[in-house]
Amino acid sequence: MTDEVTAIKQNNLQWFALATVVVGTFLVGLDRTIANLALPKIIDEFGINVSSAGWIATAYILTSAIFVPIWGKLGDTIGRKKVYTIGFTGFIIGSVLVGLSWNLGSMIAFRIIQAIAGSTSYPTAMGIIAATFKNEKQRAEALGLWPVFGASAAVFGPLIGGPLIDTFGWRAVFFINLPVGLLGLAMTMAFIEESTAEEKPKNFDWWGAITLGIMLFALVLVLDKGLTWGWLSLNSFIAYATIIIFSLIFYSIEKKQPEPIVDFKFFKIPAFVNTLGNNFIIFMGMMGSVFLVPIFVQTFLGLDATQTGYLFMPMVLMMMISSPIGGSLTGKVEPRFIISFSTFVAAIGLYLFSGLDPRSGVLDIIIPLSVMALGLGFGMGQRTNIIASLVPAHEVGIASSILALTRNIAGAFGIAVFSTILQNATENELIAISQQSTIHTANPIAFNQAIGLMSLKAQISSYKTVFTIATIFVLIGAITALFIKINNKENENKPL
Repeated sequence: MTDEVTAIKQNNLQWFALATVVVGTFLVGLDRTIANLALPKIIDEFGINVSSAGWIATAYILTSAIFVPIWGKLGDTIGRKKVYTIGFTGFIIGSVLVGLSWNLGSMIAFRIIQAIAGSTSYPTAMGIIAATFKNEKQRAEALGLWPVFGASAAVFGPLIGGPLIDTFGWRAVFFINLPVGLLGLAMTMAFIEESTAEEKPKNFDWWGAITLGIMLFALVLVLDKGLTWGWLSLNSFIAYATIIIFSLIFYSIEKKQPEPIVDFKFFKIPAFVNTLGNNFIIFMGMMGSVFLVPIFVQTFLGLDATQTGYLFMPMVLMMMISSPIGGSLTGKVEPRFIISFSTFVAAIGLYLFSGLDPRSGVLDIIIPLSVMALGLGFGMGQRTNIIASLVPAHEVGIASSILALTRNIAGAFGIAVFSTILQNATENELIAISQQSTIHTANPIAFNQAIGLMSLKAQISSYKTVFTIATIFVLIGAITALFIKINNKENENKPL
């Protein structure tokens, strides 16, 4: 009887631990979203232009990309709970400092502090979940649910941030992190146990971290600014050269490093590589195209940011429903079939967006988003669980940071690629339409209206092009997922 009570308590504790890391992941994700909502007010108060204000977001993105693998390695080295707690505390302090910033320079500096601390969330949270959930089926369910809440932050951002900014001003969106963060810290102390591995890394790979950081800085910077600079501009070529040079230096360092920050032996595991590839394709295709949906809705359907956020709520609900269902199939159906099917369903959702036009209603947005979320959520836990289960227990943090990097870079690639496709497609469509059109009027008002209609038609057609290409891209991901074959020997993990 005592053993049964202990088992029940342990089972409850692990779900409370999941709730704890969900709070942290959601809070960090929410901050990214609502910070962007606050930019117009910040621009007015600080008297800066839009280009300068863009560095508030860029500095955060760049810093996060650099520090994710560092925190993943440190979590394995000194303890995941310790690193998670340090990060959470730093994030709260950074949030308050951002709320107190007095000009652009101070805000960028404090956002960097915030990003350094906030980047602990993903790699350590995944390690904590993998260490807490011993049962593989429950772990898959937990690893499926956890990222859903992180993704939902993008939806709840406008719903929470909009009223906060309108009622209390832009500083409120950062100060709100204080009470929520303190709650998360209390939960961390109460529900998360320190996870230690039998084989703790003894040294930290500082040179690897530095060279990887420089490479990632250049990569994320060019993906963020490339469309503005021009992909063939001098700035872009400097970034490309930096990426290549420091990638080679990083690789040469890691080959000789006994405890590397990125262990390249993982890439000798076919299932690991194929799962990362599937993640890259999925996140590039979906993030790169779906980020255009709010732009379309607000530009052509006339909805504001808060109303647009409401349209995304069924998407979050669908992911919350489908993720545990997909996780529950662990041990019953091969992961590659689940991932392939889920990716195919997500592709169908994306394709439904290709029929959007200015006459579309809210259901024309909600239904594709829901179908896409059904697919994405169904395979989420399987993808994450494969990565966690294929590596030794003491390197889960490194593996999770590689997964986080893959998804973040894929999203950045997707936004850069599909923004460029949208721009080029619009220009090409406008040229084609103008060549096939003749305006029979000398009235300047009527002439301008005709030009406006031609431009509108070109833009609508270009969105169809983007979503069609994204669909094809994700369908490729559905096919390649079938190559994710897990060898039982690869799946033997060391005790946590």
